[in-house]
Amino acid sequence: MSVFGLSDEVLGGRTVVTGVIGEDIHVVGLRIVEHALRGAGARVVSVGVQAAIADFVDAVMEAAADAVFVSSSNGHAATSCDGLRDALIEAGREDILLFIGGHLVVGRADDWDEIERTFTGLGFNGVYPPRTDPTVAIADLGRALDAGAPS
Repeated sequence: MSVFGLSDEVLGGRTVVTGVIGEDIHVVGLRIVEHALRGAGARVVSVGVQAAIADFVDAVMEAAADAVFVSSSNGHAATSCDGLRDALIEAGREDILLFIGGHLVVGRADDWDEIERTFTGLGFNGVYPPRTDPTVAIADLGRALDAGAPS
């Protein structure tokens, strides 16, 4: 068991690209997610903070990644992430799972359903509000991968 209580078999050595897109410098949340992913058995490839969409695509292609986790805190994630799914499709990786979490919008997130619709419309498979325990998203990722998503 990892410090987050996850078995290192949850992700079974699958590769996850992590990072923060755009002008966001949310490194603390990113490092927490990366630590939890490693504890669940993932191989983590971090593009770091203030990364461009092209950095994510390059990392996905080079690492033959199974999923992408984006962390965000500045509230402008919809603008920063717009085009990520399209860039991955153009690179031939329409099958990759995209997850995002954090403070995704400016101000109070009164209507989480609307926020979630926005990000699923941008091509994200998993969308998580601030203060979500990373084990929730990681368990969802494990189930999605086991259900036949890329491995």
